[in-house]
Amino acid sequence: MSDTRVRSGHSVALGLVRLAFFALLSTPPVSACDSEPLVITHVTLIDATGAPAKADWSVEVRAGRIVRVGPTAGSLPPGDARVVDATGRFLIPGLWDMHVHTGQRDLYLPLYVANGVTGVRDMGGDLEEPTGYSSARYVQLSLWRTAIERGFRVGPRMILAGFLLDGAAWPGNVSATNPDEGRQAVDVLKRLGVDFIKVKSFLGRDTYFAIAAEARRQHMVLAGHVPDSVEAAEASDAGQRSLEHLTGVALGCSSARGELMRERTEALAARDRARFARAEARATETFDEGRAAALFAHFVRSETWQVPTLVERRRSALGSSSGDTDSASNETRWSYLPAALQERWRQEPGPSAPGDGRRLFAAEVALVRRMHEAGVPIMAGTDSANPSLVPGFSLHDELRLLVKAGFSPMEALQAATLEPARYLGLETELGTIEAGKRADLVLLAADPLLDIANTQAIAAVIVNGRYLERPDLDAMLARVEVEAR
Repeated sequence: MSDTRVRSGHSVALGLVRLAFFALLSTPPVSACDSEPLVITHVTLIDATGAPAKADWSVEVRAGRIVRVGPTAGSLPPGDARVVDATGRFLIPGLWDMHVHTGQRDLYLPLYVANGVTGVRDMGGDLEEPTGYSSARYVQLSLWRTAIERGFRVGPRMILAGFLLDGAAWPGNVSATNPDEGRQAVDVLKRLGVDFIKVKSFLGRDTYFAIAAEARRQHMVLAGHVPDSVEAAEASDAGQRSLEHLTGVALGCSSARGELMRERTEALAARDRARFARAEARATETFDEGRAAALFAHFVRSETWQVPTLVERRRSALGSSSGDTDSASNETRWSYLPAALQERWRQEPGPSAPGDGRRLFAAEVALVRRMHEAGVPIMAGTDSANPSLVPGFSLHDELRLLVKAGFSPMEALQAATLEPARYLGLETELGTIEAGKRADLVLLAADPLLDIANTQAIAAVIVNGRYLERPDLDAMLARVEVEAR
């Protein structure tokens, strides 16, 4: 990327940001928390701190924050509050999906909220309409985020990458083919106001380390794939805060690590995807307990988070028809998506993993289990809207897969609540149900600690203090279904 190309892209994007900013200024401001005071009584509280569930408790919400949490007995709700009798119901913190790709059409925001997803980390790019106009997409998401924060629309909190840094051109990518371009890209993205730097698989080794060093210098969080030219431990040492999709982890646990790194490098140079995929599969077949223990201890020591996106790994290994939802459920989910996207999903080829996909996916589940047992920090993410991964709905599938990987239901909940808050440095604001925190909550009709699938039994969602009961959520879904046609 030449200086001219960087400056040109920078000017265009900044121009779009300025237009968006002035458009917001022309709209009269309103309070983001103008909803009525709310008291939820007689509820079983699952606060996600790890403490046991508390029966017959009350939670008071005012101006978008939790102001009181305690036993219902002896408490008197304020006279101006809406009182919800939640007898027989269960209250959990709002859920986060820590790996999504939100499209430019306003279809995914209601799907997130209706599924209890009150926060997302958008990883850049555009999987709904891959036109390559990523700067326009970033402006659109920024506009939505500001509108949500100011109370103009209902949606999840958003953490935005905006763009992807990679060594090859692709819709939504910023191409960086040498260290200078990598450093310039980090500088431009920081000036644009992105929340973090997202890296992908095809970055050259020197370029990746230049990006990592510049991100540290600019105090920017680095997250994303472990590039194919880099080892997972090296990415951790370089300060990469989260590793996505288990990239590089199996290789780092392999007794044939050096040989497989050379094989992958040669395959990339020859553009031989099948050879590269075989090398990846061999990494799981040459798993070494000692190397794994050393790598996992490295992750723990460096606080390198994992977002395994098991629901996406299952799709990659087994195909789009895989999963634990029946055909009727899948048909319902797909009805909320644009027809063009549905058709593109139907045209997707079979499993991308070579050989026995079931064995490969089982090895990946086992890898997550081992990391969890070793104390590696792990968060829930889905990689929606990749094929068959419907925004909002897929997070509940991910929670079930985490339980399959050895998490307790409480630990799976924490992977979508407390752990994202810790990762984002927002523990004082989000992640658990405690006085003083933001009022992002989900009211369930069944106990998720008995069966994690009960996170889908949503009776109401409280997003930024606004109470949306089941009829409200159903109306949101119905509008999306109409708009998607």
